[in-house]
Amino acid sequence: MRINRAMRVGIGAAALALAATVTAGCGGGSDKSALENAQDGKLTIGIKFDQPGLGLRNTDGTYSGFDVDVAKYVADKLGVKPENLTFKESPSAQRETLIENGQVDLVVATYSINDKRKEKVDFGGPYYIAGQDLLVPTANTDITGPDSLAGKKVCSVKGSTPAQNIEKNYPQAQLQTYDTYSLCIEAMRSGAIDAVTTDNVILAGYAAQSPGTFKLVNKPFTTEKYGIGLKKGDSELRGKVNDAIQAMIDDGSWKAAQEKNFAGTGFAVPAPPTVDRY
Repeated sequence: MRINRAMRVGIGAAALALAATVTAGCGGGSDKSALENAQDGKLTIGIKFDQPGLGLRNTDGTYSGFDVDVAKYVADKLGVKPENLTFKESPSAQRETLIENGQVDLVVATYSINDKRKEKVDFGGPYYIAGQDLLVPTANTDITGPDSLAGKKVCSVKGSTPAQNIEKNYPQAQLQTYDTYSLCIEAMRSGAIDAVTTDNVILAGYAAQSPGTFKLVNKPFTTEKYGIGLKKGDSELRGKVNDAIQAMIDDGSWKAAQEKNFAGTGFAVPAPPTVDRY
């Protein structure tokens, strides 16, 4: 059968339309704002899947940790029930992209607030203040703080604030970066890494998960303010998230969540942070 010019044009237009539909479907983002999604009774929140005590996907498919509890509390204040929440894994290096593309409505994933990130996203909070520390094998006596890292293989996560801090301020260390902290932990377990560095509360969770195997150096050398990441310029959402964090602090849920998730780690619950209303 011969295909005339009109038919060729029609077929070409149909193919372009189909390609556009497939491309849009592959993007994974939402055209709705986070508040519009909340009004529909659903939210997608980015968390870590591999951080005991903070954001952990359990073997039964459930999620646990302080970040998870914060996410559920904030979502509830936005009108979304826990059963209507979707948790999406948000590795450190992907958090801004996930927010910008609309693949998540919020990120609650040990997300340190800094000026560089605020160029791309906004933050509610802080909801927690941590400090960078070092985790080492229990038998290690050489590493006593960041100034003793010369020649040592130190692992952190790609794109994370702790990795950038080691690279900039402790160049004598041999920094190695992986996609997740759990990979750093396994590398140290096998002897390929001398120390893992990130915020003390994250490291405490790993230490508690493997009693007697690892220990915290307990020499924090930074101050990290954890915020809830959200789309740049959404001041209404940021205000509601800040209100929710303040309510969690005021009604005792914030303290209770920490006591539940960090039990046995040796951490005393710190004073709550002051919510930044910038």
